[in-house]
Amino acid sequence: MHVVAVLALDGVSAFDLAIPCQVFALVTGPDGSPAYEVRVCVDRETAATAGPTEPFRVSSSHRWDDVLGADTVIVPGIPVERTPDPRAVRLLREASAGGARIASICTGAFALAHAGLLENRRATTHWRFAGALAERFPGTSVDPSVLYVDEGQVLTSAGIAAGLDLCLHMVRRDHGAAAAAHAARMLVMPPQRSGGQAQFIEHRAPGTDSADLGETLEWMRGKLSEPLSLADIAAHAMISRRSLARHFRAQTGTTPLRWLLAQRVQRARELLETTGLPLTRVAEATGFGSVETFRHHFARQVGTTPSAYRAAFRH
Repeated sequence: MHVVAVLALDGVSAFDLAIPCQVFALVTGPDGSPAYEVRVCVDRETAATAGPTEPFRVSSSHRWDDVLGADTVIVPGIPVERTPDPRAVRLLREASAGGARIASICTGAFALAHAGLLENRRATTHWRFAGALAERFPGTSVDPSVLYVDEGQVLTSAGIAAGLDLCLHMVRRDHGAAAAAHAARMLVMPPQRSGGQAQFIEHRAPGTDSADLGETLEWMRGKLSEPLSLADIAAHAMISRRSLARHFRAQTGTTPLRWLLAQRVQRARELLETTGLPLTRVAEATGFGSVETFRHHFARQVGTTPSAYRAAFRH
């Protein structure tokens, strides 16, 4: 039987901890017997958190050392400001060296990174902490737009519920699409969700833009429905296009046209969430012109179609 060890570190997310226990318990072999044995591995007792509530204690008959006998080791989300226990880090390295499949849910990716398992690999985590993961571990290529990343022996997933997607993916790898579909049906969720976590990322306009481009940025936000060229933007800022590109990169981290595109997509998201405007009107109001162009750029940035996004997020 395939053994799945869930390495519960102090401060573990209660939701994340429960996900692999629930998903893998639903999978059976052809004879109806369990396909997985799930072990929750704790250090005597482990504090678990569920949002802002008081932590509670998790106990188990399995200890951290039991991960070394597992086929798959999963690290649920942990507080990102804490450095994982060195013993847990060492056990992750040893389990990986022994051939175990290593996976993380949400911010559990930080524990994998501390163990060196994400070096020179692509990975993901909750979009809110993706920047911190990339900054602390520059050898990792962090993709905040996807639900999960499968790098073979090492897998990572995005925020919280994306752990369900990752566990179903591992079931699909191990036992085929039918087994994963059955587990998903029992969980009342699709076997494979369309889109990535980019559709959940909040893009807030900064409270105060930098002094010299602030007025131009506000002007651009007010002109989203109109065609704007680099020459138009530079003329408003009263600088050359070369200076515009330099100042824009320094103050926003991107180019003027990419920034404008992101603002247009963000405005489109707001209209899809709060109005019943047809897609043609949304495309016009956000400066995309045609529905085809709108769909193309929206899907590239958000990871799903405008119609699917509206169905999921319209109030």
